[in-house]
Amino acid sequence: MSMTPIEKLNKCYDSIKFKIPFKPKVAIILGSGLGALADEIDAAATIDYSEIDGFPQSTVIGHKGRFVFGRIGENPVVVMQGRVHFYEGYCMSDVVLPVRLMKLMGAELLLLTNAAGGIDSAMKAGDFMLITDQISNFTPNPLIGENFAELGTRFPDMSEIYDKELRSVVQNTAKELGIGLHEGVYVQATGPSFESPAEIKMFRALGANAVGMSTACEAIVANHAGMKICGISFIANLACGMTDNPLTHAEVMEAADNSAPLFKKLVKAAVEKF
Repeated sequence: MSMTPIEKLNKCYDSIKFKIPFKPKVAIILGSGLGALADEIDAAATIDYSEIDGFPQSTVIGHKGRFVFGRIGENPVVVMQGRVHFYEGYCMSDVVLPVRLMKLMGAELLLLTNAAGGIDSAMKAGDFMLITDQISNFTPNPLIGENFAELGTRFPDMSEIYDKELRSVVQNTAKELGIGLHEGVYVQATGPSFESPAEIKMFRALGANAVGMSTACEAIVANHAGMKICGISFIANLACGMTDNPLTHAEVMEAADNSAPLFKKLVKAAVEKF
């Protein structure tokens, strides 16, 4: 008999709880090409995903696949250096299990980052976008199935998924650092294929400003669990149909590498103020 999501969550936690050095306040998920931030944290401990009993393994190039525990400023943090995606073949409950695990560790705030395609013509590759809202209708809702009261209410409100106060902190930090920061709506598609030009036109008509293959499902589960959430998209490329160039994962990684210094500067300075 297969385990329920909460049984699997507790099994994962029990297998590593003795390795967790402290109760983190902030959980951070680093997207494609953005994992270098974790390498700059003075790590109190690291836990490879492979050490966690039943934990899904990240298979994407550029995702190291480990939790890093340390401090950014005075804030104790747990950083996911690489996430798992629905397109890797995992069920949605496994995709969001890491968020629930970090909540179980004690994290109260969640900072989500991702590499995304820009849909807004005002954006260019290398820009950053603060997520103000999201569209998740194109992937299965991670709360489908039996609800477990220990994790959250059956019908959670989604009127303010991305916390206004945290967004204000990031906005002010970006201004102080002189870093340009767009704001907009993020839409999650399943992947792994990049979107077609017609799909991008549809997303634009729906009000989306950036598209990716993660994040929205994680935000739903974090909101369900009562966490405060902030999200930043790195615009790795303009979405399909907005340029004549074919899209590649190598392009995403290269763009992220080029913008990594600014990204790390923004995230570290903002998290210090959370």
